[in-house]
Amino acid sequence: MPIDHLIPRDDPIEAGESAPDFTLPDQDRNDWTLSEHAAAGDVVLCFYPMDFTGVCGTENACITSQFESWRDRGVQIVGISCDSFACHKAWADQMGFKHTLLADMHREVCRAYGIYFPALNVAGRGTVIVGRDADGTLRVKWSQARGLKQAMDLKQVLGEIG
Repeated sequence: MPIDHLIPRDDPIEAGESAPDFTLPDQDRNDWTLSEHAAAGDVVLCFYPMDFTGVCGTENACITSQFESWRDRGVQIVGISCDSFACHKAWADQMGFKHTLLADMHREVCRAYGIYFPALNVAGRGTVIVGRDADGTLRVKWSQARGLKQAMDLKQVLGEIG
């Protein structure tokens, strides 16, 4: 189902900007909504191009290996790519991932966050930390767009969430 309220942008979203809310299916075909999960604490959105590929596999395996570090900080971390929930399920089961994978099959979320790679029509590689202001507004706390072959630096992201 398309997400009609999201507005595509050319440049990656930056710290201090409002974070667009969205709902996407996870690998178990359950709806996952950013605002609901951000109510419990910060959410780290990890955009990546494709399942079953080298850097993406390494990056997501590292996320799972540090899963308790994220949870101990009260942070939820999710992967987002344009692959289907079925592809995510097969990959998560094969790799033993502990974290949620979201299916941005219509590319609206990666475009709304400015982390899109048009040459392959996939999400780009980037990380966005989203929290809530005192009034409940979703706010970008930190963001980083990277080249397709540049994996996330987990220590850097963990440092950004404190």
